[in-house]
Amino acid sequence: MKVVVGSSNPVKIAAARAVFSRVEPRTHVVGLEVSSGVASQPWGDEETRRGALNRARAALIPDADYGVGFEGGVVETEHGLMTCAWCVVVNRTGRIGVGGSVNALLPPVVANAIRAGRELGEAMDALTGLHNTKQSAGAVGILTAGLTDRQRAYEHILALALAPFQRPDLYTDG
Repeated sequence: MKVVVGSSNPVKIAAARAVFSRVEPRTHVVGLEVSSGVASQPWGDEETRRGALNRARAALIPDADYGVGFEGGVVETEHGLMTCAWCVVVNRTGRIGVGGSVNALLPPVVANAIRAGRELGEAMDALTGLHNTKQSAGAVGILTAGLTDRQRAYEHILALALAPFQRPDLYTDG
């Protein structure tokens, strides 16, 4: 089985490899840089899901069995600005699975930076003094002091997105 992730981000590819290896141990997972078709910092669940869907569809190249799209964004809530993340999986027959959302309350300094136009990854880099945190622990890893991290969060939402593929008997019409 071949799975193509619509990104070259090693965290997203590793998450897909970890989950799909439990579905089929011989799965070949590769990344392919594609456009999300949404803003570089998606706002809200709808835009973030749309980015994940666009990535999954673009990743479904002719020799792929599955295309996987991950997209991280932010959402304004009554508690403040929070992270969100969505995963969409598509296959060659047109079946779609969707899983999400990873929500963590952002510190005010990060939220204010994002509202001023920075991307979450840039704001987290500035907060921590680290470089390219979105390709390592991510905001959730930093904010939880390692209780979880971006890869584990993405593994979780990918597993949820695979529900229609794992249990197609429950996703039939009628």
